[in-house]
This record gives sequence, structure tokens and C-alpha cells, in this order.
Amino acid sequence: MNERVNLRINGVSINVPKETVLAAAIAIARVPHFRKSISGQPRAPLCGMGICMECRVTINGQPHCRSCQVTCAEGMDVRTGL
Repeated sequence: MNERVNLRINGVSINVPKETVLAAAIAIARVPHFRKSISGQPRAPLCGMGICMECRVTINGQPHCRSCQVTCAEGMDVRTGL
């Protein structure tokens, strides 16, 4: 099965296999950091299993979504904190 989905990451279109984890799609899109800490330091995924909360992004207007726990969906609009 070679199904693919189109989504937007920070306004840039990307096409990935349907079951791609969103954190991986963001990395494929070459976004170096997913958010900023309270002190302004760039943050990126650490644990990859939803515990560290460093991979939080906004998905379709919903903030603080853990990108390592979400699979990509057609038309998804993703915004990182940068």
C-alpha cells in the first residue's frame, strides 16, 4: 500500500506516507526545532513516546499536541513554535 497524504508544516506543503508519525514528517520537512522553551531555547523531540512534551506543536489550531503521538492526515495544518 503506497497511500500518501499532503499536509502543511509552517505553511509549506509536504507529502508523506499515510502512516507517518507527525514528528518524523516535521523532521523530513527539515524543521530544526519544534517549539521554544519559556526561556526562549529551541526544543525538539527527546523521548519519542509522549512523555517529555518537547515535541508539542499546533495541529489544525489545537495547541500543545504531541507530534510523536499523532499520525499524519490529509490536509493537516501544523505549526511549530518557531
